[in-house]
Amino acid sequence: MGAQLRVYRRRIKSVQATKKITRAMELIAASRILKAQQRLAATLPYTTALTAAISEAASNVSNLDVHPMLAGQVTKERAAVLVVTADRGLAGAYSANAIREAQSLNNLLDDEGYHVVPYVVGRKGASWFKFRGREVGQAWTGFSDQPKYDDAVDIADVLLERFLQPTAEGGVDEIHVVYTHFVNMVSQQVRVRRILPLEVVEERAERGPVLEPLYNFEPSAADVLDSLLPRYLRTVIYSALLESAASEHAARRRAMKSATDNADDMIKTLTRRANQARQAEITQEISEIVGGANALADATAGSE
Repeated sequence: MGAQLRVYRRRIKSVQATKKITRAMELIAASRILKAQQRLAATLPYTTALTAAISEAASNVSNLDVHPMLAGQVTKERAAVLVVTADRGLAGAYSANAIREAQSLNNLLDDEGYHVVPYVVGRKGASWFKFRGREVGQAWTGFSDQPKYDDAVDIADVLLERFLQPTAEGGVDEIHVVYTHFVNMVSQQVRVRRILPLEVVEERAERGPVLEPLYNFEPSAADVLDSLLPRYLRTVIYSALLESAASEHAARRRAMKSATDNADDMIKTLTRRANQARQAEITQEISEIVGGANALADATAGSE
């Protein structure tokens, strides 16, 4: 019984040490969620103003079909899919859900006749494709939990270069991004978005009482549109990275909270078993003492 009691106590100490780690990781993830939300909110005014400027420039361009980023699809041969995953684990099914959705998109594009070339953000996604021997256009790692705008610029420039490249020379006809949208601390949703070619929708806007800015385009609206569209692509990718970073921290916080709760339950179970083993050991010792006393008393009575 003594050996069994020592085993229980050793396991309790081990689980208590693990609980301290998971609790610390839960608090760190919770603090980083707030920072990621603040960074995402800070980009919203710029994104809104950029979208309005692009819309106004597009409305002043006579022929949008000639623009390579706005033109309709001529061929359907190759598509690029950007998959945003995590660099580190301990985040539940965060990366697995993004990869699963990317595979569903891959199957859908295959049915439409596309050859899909994946581009990956995060070590988890890169390792998944490498382990299965899948072709990867390019992988970016090391910044999934704290992305910077420069990281989005690097990704956007590579994807834009492939998009503007002729299909016969290895270019792509469409670019999709698979990322995790941050809804709240509890819910995160994997989303798929086609970012190129951009879809232009003509509609009649109802003018309200709010005064809208007047734009003057120099040298021309077409030149301004050429300059703004790459910036818009970078902003879209940066927003997807920030959304995914907040979702990653939320998923890690939830996973670590679950691990901490499980550690509490395990400590209670092991403590109960240790107490039972200790009680059994005490009972056995008392039984041995009583048995020895009875044996001694019987031997003494026989000698008389």
